Amino acid sequence: MRPDTTPEATASGAATVPPGADASIHNIGYRHYDGPRLGRSYARRSLLIQSLRGAYGLGRSAKSKVLPFILLAVMVLPAGILVAVAVATGADELEMDYTQYWLALQPVIGLYLAAQAPQSVSLDLRFHTVPLYFSRPIERADYVAAKYAAMAAALFLFTTAPLVIMYAGALLAKLDFTDQTTGFLQGLAANALMSVVYAGVGLLVAALTPRRGFGVAAIIAVLTIPYFAVSTVQAIAEFQDAQGAVPWLGLASPTSLLDGFQSFFLGAVSGFPGGHEPSAAAAAVYVLVLVALVAGCWAALMRRYRKAL
Repeated sequence: MRPDTTPEATASGAATVPPGADASIHNIGYRHYDGPRLGRSYARRSLLIQSLRGAYGLGRSAKSKVLPFILLAVMVLPAGILVAVAVATGADELEMDYTQYWLALQPVIGLYLAAQAPQSVSLDLRFHTVPLYFSRPIERADYVAAKYAAMAAALFLFTTAPLVIMYAGALLAKLDFTDQTTGFLQGLAANALMSVVYAGVGLLVAALTPRRGFGVAAIIAVLTIPYFAVSTVQAIAEFQDAQGAVPWLGLASPTSLLDGFQSFFLGAVSGFPGGHEPSAAAAAVYVLVLVALVAGCWAALMRRYRKAL
């Protein structure tokens, strides 16, 4: 039987309900939330953890885990070889210093950063999910700080894993405990500084474009082209007996900047042509440039995400 849709029924305002249907109104229980509110710090911490896990593909598809763990395996393989050679030959020390390791494997670190920094920030811009983050109780500084800290922590773990293998292997090979511990701590300090600088540069470059492919290529270019250009000019200066210019030229790229800093302040072997180290005056400039580089990356990221809203 069809419901009553006569003009009289419609004009009277009566509901046209089919026979046998339940026309009662139910209270579905909407209530205000009166429990604890975790707030801004919890949201910031959650974003940091999620970004750090994402840097290794954790919580994502199996395909996302392949590249970071392959690069991690490539990163730790030379450390295992160094330890095996030291044990087999009965050497008194490892063939490579702890502070030199990240510099020797810098291309692998650059590939890892180029792969993961765009994954961390470029996709948020491409798919317009940044405003969703700010719908939660976090601010622009919280987002930048969480992404920056997560990328720096991921790089630190990536570069420290081989140092742990070297240190453990050196102690098992009964090398001098004091020398190995001092070198290991110096290596940790060098890795920490490198991670902060590289994370800032990588995230800034990645945040400039929502296209992941462009971000990957740009990060590789920013890290490699200035470094090889500086190394070439330094080699020319060394060949032409202008040794005093070699340390000053190291200010022109992030990698050579870190190399000069750790050779003066951490006792690392200089990677500059001829093994030249910065003077005290040049070292002071190195510190200022490093501080300006990190602060500049932070300020530029903050400005970028002001426009992204």
